[in-house]
Amino acid sequence: MINRRCHVVDLGFLDCRKTWALQKELVEKRFRQEIPDTLILAEHPPVFTIGRRGSKKNLHVSDEYLETLGITVIEVDRGGDITYHGPGQLIGYPILDLTGHGRDVHLLLRRLEEVLIRLLADCGVKAKRVAGYTGVWVEDEKIAAIGIGVRRWISFHGFCLNVNPDMKYFSMISPCGIRDKGVTSLTKLKTEGIGLQEMKEGLVRHFEDVFTMNMEKRPGS
Repeated sequence: MINRRCHVVDLGFLDCRKTWALQKELVEKRFRQEIPDTLILAEHPPVFTIGRRGSKKNLHVSDEYLETLGITVIEVDRGGDITYHGPGQLIGYPILDLTGHGRDVHLLLRRLEEVLIRLLADCGVKAKRVAGYTGVWVEDEKIAAIGIGVRRWISFHGFCLNVNPDMKYFSMISPCGIRDKGVTSLTKLKTEGIGLQEMKEGLVRHFEDVFTMNMEKRPGS
């Protein structure tokens, strides 16, 4: 039975640092119970982020080269290694009080994977988990990366699904520190175009089902 609320805030196209700052603000508000659980949706200008277990050893181009492209590298407080964020990705940041979700970080990861697997199934893509790796895969290629942070049992950071990003950026890194597997996107797998807005609506629907919450759309912050 659905008995919890979750706000959905679509920020549209917004800088990664600004979105990160908003997450921190919402984590504090959620801890003080000033807001319900919240799912942030966003799209970022091109950026590489490195999680707590990562390092620049998995970045294969120089800072000078990235500067010519106008791309920054940001070290963030999530799990995982290096990943790419950019236009054409569906990015979600769940700000959840895990006290109401089992206080189990691994369960949270599996549920996020399930949301994305169901969403991709709607598109006719058979996605899966791969033992030993976090994220969602099609055959031997990752289509969605997941990296979260948890502070006082409130989750932040989240996932990015490759809908139609410029795939050249992934050649500049070993995504998530993995060197023996590839990366793919929905556009590479499907010939017909799939709109990002349509994907967002499907994501919210599956998020509601998997997390058993009532999703309520709110204006972007």
